[in-house]
Amino acid sequence: MPTDHNPLIYKESRSIGGREIILFLVALPLFGVPAVWLLTDRSLVGLIGLFFGVGLLAVVVAVAPLGFAALPALGFRAVGWRPVLWGTLGTTAVSIAVSQIGLEPHGVKQVLKIAQDPAALLVGLALLAGLAPLVEELVFRGLLYGWLAGRWGAGIAVIGSSLAFAAAHVELAHVILVLPLGLMFGWLRWRSGSLWPSLVAHMANNGLAVVAAAYLDV
Repeated sequence: MPTDHNPLIYKESRSIGGREIILFLVALPLFGVPAVWLLTDRSLVGLIGLFFGVGLLAVVVAVAPLGFAALPALGFRAVGWRPVLWGTLGTTAVSIAVSQIGLEPHGVKQVLKIAQDPAALLVGLALLAGLAPLVEELVFRGLLYGWLAGRWGAGIAVIGSSLAFAAAHVELAHVILVLPLGLMFGWLRWRSGSLWPSLVAHMANNGLAVVAAAYLDV
């Protein structure tokens, strides 16, 4: 999609501003610190659920002042099935390619152990292939991308949101592995003008990883 057709420049469509970013950054620790203190389930599943649950709540708080304009501002705009399908296939190809580098982040192996317990597989899918990619896409391709694109254009938005997405994974090996995926997700966000292709591709990628960990002993 050419930049002159980017929905962010449509006058009838609200975009993410600095206010929403500040609200998110304030809400995250405001809800997160008490939630960690009150959490009784200190298992990995409990901590992951809390982390992304707080992230989702912080996004909701951040965009609440936008009212009904919040969804299109975050990128929830109608898009055809082709960007979703090809985006998912392209992401799978990128994921397979980067996996050949041979890096095995310790954090990833710890998280995917959840799926190796048959009783926890559905929980693992719900958290790692459902909630986690939803929150990450809302934060990086919704809030951050929207703000950067509104101020500095799509190129800065793709690069900036991708670098932030990779850096958020902290562990160097993991950062290296997810950066190409972040760039792919950012490109899908720009090319389609919608959050749906990157969201579906992200969920599918994580879902495949969880299933592989459960049944292929990876």
